[in-house]
Amino acid sequence: MEIHIVADASEGAKAVADAIESTLRGAAGSGAVLGLATGSSPVPAYTELIRRHREEGLSFAGSRAFLLDEYVGLAAGHEQSYHRFIRENFTSHIDIDDAAVVSPDGSAEDPAAEAAAYDEKIREAGGVDLQILGIGSNGHIAFNEPGSSLASRTHVVGLTQGTIQDNARFFGDVSEVPVRALSQGLGTIRDARRIVLTASGEGKAAAVAQLVEGAISARWPATSLQLHPEVLVVIDEAAASQLELSDYYRFQHSLAAQNPVVPHS
Repeated sequence: MEIHIVADASEGAKAVADAIESTLRGAAGSGAVLGLATGSSPVPAYTELIRRHREEGLSFAGSRAFLLDEYVGLAAGHEQSYHRFIRENFTSHIDIDDAAVVSPDGSAEDPAAEAAAYDEKIREAGGVDLQILGIGSNGHIAFNEPGSSLASRTHVVGLTQGTIQDNARFFGDVSEVPVRALSQGLGTIRDARRIVLTASGEGKAAAVAQLVEGAISARWPATSLQLHPEVLVVIDEAAASQLELSDYYRFQHSLAAQNPVVPHS
């Protein structure tokens, strides 16, 4: 796990965007398969990518994208659906085919069957090249709440009261927040070839400390990422404030920047 502590959201957005751009350029000709997170954490990176597309010619043509989750009971066109969120905040502003941006169907009559079908769609696409993640204050990633199986596949999950309360700001009232969601499982997420998790603010500090330095536990679902061989964690100073080894992570990042590893030909 590589830890990159940045000064602010702008620097963090550039670091996340760099990882996505590298993936796009590495998949030139065949198109990359991106895993996109919603919520506030990745939005600055999406804004930076839109700028690079418009001003620097960065292309997403031929790429595909899979969303992490969707609320059960919300149709794709609902103003608070993640299907709509990702288009308003990112994909409608770049040159990716709208049909290639796929999310779970929150209005499916059989959510469990939809979950299984969604995992199959990801497999048929060849798997995710780069998965972008945020992290909840309780350590959830996607909608995998504390207690989720570390090996779970895409599934229907009940949301905790804390998550419902956190998301109430996007709805008119907390009573309007759906209580269930379709979510990629922790096992599904770890199938991605590379993962980039981004977080900012003191409210995420405890979860980040567990993610990086805590024991692997269903109590903190994000800790399952310690089992993945290639994870980049991009966090600001506030989110890093509870890390005991922050000086070490800064040194390692500085060392890597000064002495990049050149792969064998």
